[in-house]
Amino acid sequence: MGLLERFLPRIEFDSYEDFIENYRLNVPERFNFGFDVVDAWAELEPSKKALVWCDDNGGEEVFTFADIAEKSGQAANWFAAQGIQKGDAVLLILRRRWEYWVCAVALHKLGAVVVPASLQLTSKDIAYRLEAARIKLLVCVADEGLLKQADEANTPVKRAVVAGEREGWLPFDIGGYPSSFPRPMGEGAVGNGDTMLVYFSSGTTGMPKMVRHTFIHPLGQIVTAKYWQRVREDKLHMSVSDSGWAKFGWGKIYGQWICGACIFAYDMEKFVPKNLLQKMQDYRLTTFCAPPTMYRFMLQEDIASYDLSSIERYCNAGEPLNPEVFERMRALTGRELAEGFGQSESSVLIATFPWLAAKPGSMGKPSPLYDIDLVNEEGESCETGEEGEIVVRGLQNPSGLFTEYLGDAEANAKAFRNGCYYTGDVAWRDDDGYYWFVGRNDDVIKCSGYRIGPFEVESALIQHESVLECAVTAAPDPVRGQVVKATVVLKRGFSPSDKLAKELQEHVKRVTAPYKYPRIVVFSEELPKTASGKIKRAEIRKITEQNS
Repeated sequence: MGLLERFLPRIEFDSYEDFIENYRLNVPERFNFGFDVVDAWAELEPSKKALVWCDDNGGEEVFTFADIAEKSGQAANWFAAQGIQKGDAVLLILRRRWEYWVCAVALHKLGAVVVPASLQLTSKDIAYRLEAARIKLLVCVADEGLLKQADEANTPVKRAVVAGEREGWLPFDIGGYPSSFPRPMGEGAVGNGDTMLVYFSSGTTGMPKMVRHTFIHPLGQIVTAKYWQRVREDKLHMSVSDSGWAKFGWGKIYGQWICGACIFAYDMEKFVPKNLLQKMQDYRLTTFCAPPTMYRFMLQEDIASYDLSSIERYCNAGEPLNPEVFERMRALTGRELAEGFGQSESSVLIATFPWLAAKPGSMGKPSPLYDIDLVNEEGESCETGEEGEIVVRGLQNPSGLFTEYLGDAEANAKAFRNGCYYTGDVAWRDDDGYYWFVGRNDDVIKCSGYRIGPFEVESALIQHESVLECAVTAAPDPVRGQVVKATVVLKRGFSPSDKLAKELQEHVKRVTAPYKYPRIVVFSEELPKTASGKIKRAEIRKITEQNS
């Protein structure tokens, strides 16, 4: 029996309907990803490749599952020597360093709580996370700017640095520690309901919330990896994400390793489209996932000059993918992009699964793990074509779904109501059962009695030859209540002008319903984004209100 079969009694399905009806997940008692996946693969196939890592400086490392098992055992003993025990929280800021995989697996083995964070955090951000999550140890990559921010956080906590040295910091040096780390038993054993992982949400509004996942969360990512990203055993999969994002957990460790795929990790200093395309070509990737922003910037390069023929599956997540980008990628690569929708709070909720014909701009259909519905403001199920909030019904703690926002009773009361988890995202469902994203609840624009979803207007704008990316938000208006405002980033070769603004307005009128056109068009060099690449529409709205 292979490893995947231990968790799935049936792996192949004949249709989407068969998939929804017959997908079953075996959840072992006291499941621990470190022992039951990493060490299990090391025992079954020690030489099986787990991770291929490279950076911008010519560095390259290749790790088998036996390597990861050994190094994570050493790291677990190192963490234990620092006083880390079951239930203790450890903050990891490691970018895409290969040590992240080793540290995460080690902490899972210990029963400790992994708290990922982004390199882009300020001292205030770091201090907030250290205090809110009661961090016992901070492990950072040796980035001078980050280490300075961590020092300025002025929160007393033990600190360690990876691949470098700093006064007052521990070196992450695991070489002298034994590779054997026995599975804890008795009181030290992990339970399926114990906290394994805490993500700080993107925080597009207010302070980030702490999203709690238990030790069975990795099993929920099987659907993400196997049936949406379509990773293949022993083949290279790449998700373009920093280890501080929840998307890293979606695409660079859990479901992929359960399925026996090899992770390709490019530890880029910064996103340079040409460099990424070169790596995609040179390493002969099989499956690839990236946020829409990266696809848009990659399309500014000569994609046709790169040999991407090895890539069998392109996926998109993080924000909705505009139909224009879908069509251009299909024309240039011959492959369709598969949309996926989910949150830091979940695994993939809705996606274009392999049995489904792609509908450009649609998220696809629900995952078999979740009972997905759309509800109106009265909590009633929406009719076909009616906009409503996406909810997960019948909460029996699906393996991919979070359990709570730690220490935030108000947020929990808002999110968990009427036996449902309310996602805060608005969509509508067509006659074929496909879901179409409208926007976050707070982002929907109410103009002269109309409800206008920003995504549809953004998709219309991006079809114009001058638009690289854009954000559509509400602007206050004394007559209409709100009007549509478009903040636009132009492609190379185009310059802002009143004439171009007017042209964009007329373009939107032609492409979609005329009442949805942006009455205000503002040009910008860039859009404000979270560390995970999501557009901060709330920040744009705040600036608009201050200037009105």
